[in-house]
Amino acid sequence: MEKRNIAIIAHVDHGKTTLVDKILHHCSLFRENQQTGELILDNNDLERERGIMILAKNVSVEYKGVKINIIDTPGHADFGGEVERVLNMADGVLLLVDAFEGPMPQTRYVLSKAIALKKKPIVVINKVDKENCRPDEVHEHVFDLMFNLDATEDQLDFPTVYGAAKKGWMGPDWKTPTEDVDYLLQTILEYIPAPPIVEGTIQMQITSLDFSSFIGRIAIGRVARGTITNGQPISLVKRDGTIQKSRIKELYVFSGLGKMKAESVECGDICAVVGVDGFEIGDTIADFENPEALPPIAIDEPTMSMVFTVNNSPFFGKEGKFVTSQKLKERLEKELEKNLALRVHPTDSADTFVVFGRGILHLSVLIETMRREGYELQIGNPRVITKIIDGQKCEPIEVLTIDAPETVAGKCIELITQRKGSLTAMQPKGDLMHVEFEIPSRGIIGLRTQILNISAGEAIMGHRLKGYEPWKGDIPNRIAGVLISMENGKSVTYAMDKLQDRGKFFLDAGEDIYEGQIIGEHIRPVDMCINISKTKQLTNFRASGTDDKSSLAPPIKMSLEETMEYIQEDEYVEVTPKSIRLRKILLSENDRKRAAKLNRPCG
Repeated sequence: MEKRNIAIIAHVDHGKTTLVDKILHHCSLFRENQQTGELILDNNDLERERGIMILAKNVSVEYKGVKINIIDTPGHADFGGEVERVLNMADGVLLLVDAFEGPMPQTRYVLSKAIALKKKPIVVINKVDKENCRPDEVHEHVFDLMFNLDATEDQLDFPTVYGAAKKGWMGPDWKTPTEDVDYLLQTILEYIPAPPIVEGTIQMQITSLDFSSFIGRIAIGRVARGTITNGQPISLVKRDGTIQKSRIKELYVFSGLGKMKAESVECGDICAVVGVDGFEIGDTIADFENPEALPPIAIDEPTMSMVFTVNNSPFFGKEGKFVTSQKLKERLEKELEKNLALRVHPTDSADTFVVFGRGILHLSVLIETMRREGYELQIGNPRVITKIIDGQKCEPIEVLTIDAPETVAGKCIELITQRKGSLTAMQPKGDLMHVEFEIPSRGIIGLRTQILNISAGEAIMGHRLKGYEPWKGDIPNRIAGVLISMENGKSVTYAMDKLQDRGKFFLDAGEDIYEGQIIGEHIRPVDMCINISKTKQLTNFRASGTDDKSSLAPPIKMSLEETMEYIQEDEYVEVTPKSIRLRKILLSENDRKRAAKLNRPCG
């Protein structure tokens, strides 16, 4: 059977997963009475909640006797490690672009990877049913972008398909809707080359992995040369050049949303291999007698680090199943196996680890996943990774784009300039103003929340790594101080009401608190210790007019990312399965004063 291997790449929320859904339905992958729901591929709770894809997915459909393997990729640059791996398995890419927004920072990022790997693109301009869409203009922008990314003549000669994935149609002209996605599938067959058949000894690079509780770890990759058969003895060539002998127990090929057993797979097939032990992503499955390795996968370096440590707060072990340093270490090591862009370094302390990742989102998804699995841990504030280049201290610089209403564009520019950002471009885009900046990665920490507050949630923000440049100087930290609990107990409405003029609280009345926990934001730039567990003194006399009901302002509830961006160097975020709390590293006020006198960092 003929084959086509394609990857779908796009910016976040441009409709990748929706389009794959429609292709699956068009190729009659489901029974008519089968309930599938929306966004079939976002099968992870986190993915559904956030509306983003985190892990790349493999599906396959049959169309006119041709098997099309579709790889749906994440759109966030933070998950670039995923994108780079899976592009190696494809022969061409579907570049999906929103008909209004046009190419965004992440579009540029994933497209640059595809063009560097010499993949043939098909441009799909989606959401042409939007009111203010501009498909022709967007088409020009895509061409300019490919030209700027040094695309070859063949790549620049790309076919364009217009459509609305949500309504389930694709066609050659955006003004005339069609019935289904048939035109897109025909374009794939016409323009995407079939995988080349290379004869010789077997070669397959492991680009992804799966896990089954019945059969253990499963290696996924594309056969680069030869034919692999069931039960065949093989050599596993590791990234460091060492060779392990092994045997293939089972072979699977992707069929629809699942896997199907196969006796043999040939060159160009995307398959799953069971029975090979001790493999890592980037290793090569090669011939038993004459093993030849494929070049290892290059992955962009991490740009941010955070401290992960065990939970040692007074509420330790109340909610989580896994609370020891051993469990934390095992879980991080397990994550390293499949998360290529992650690094974990031990520290002098046995219960503390430094975790390096691609950005706040990359690390917060890991923390959120661990929390749902029942882990308790504490995390320090995010720090960017600096390098010394030519004797100069350098830091990561990002290209930041913001689409905001014209009325607030000035405030956004002012805010970003305070964070050492420099304006590089500014132009109107429909009823929004499109502004571009170059800003240190440090400046982006905590920026999203502020931009959304300024624009009343209307601004769209995206960023991608540009490279390393000389250090830009100090960026002002959080201006406000915090309110800290003085003692263990329960928060009481009476005490909180009396202290409302001191700042805004992060919790409701009736919640358990401990000494050193951060319970609110102070109105002044200094930290302040307060007692909110103090109850009213009761007397035998009833005073007239003083028993009025207390009314508390609603507390500020922060998401995990917001807390990570909020904390300072002397603070931790305590993450447990049911709670997210902020605390000082040193819980006792006396200890904090002593540390401040000695002028040494806490922790």
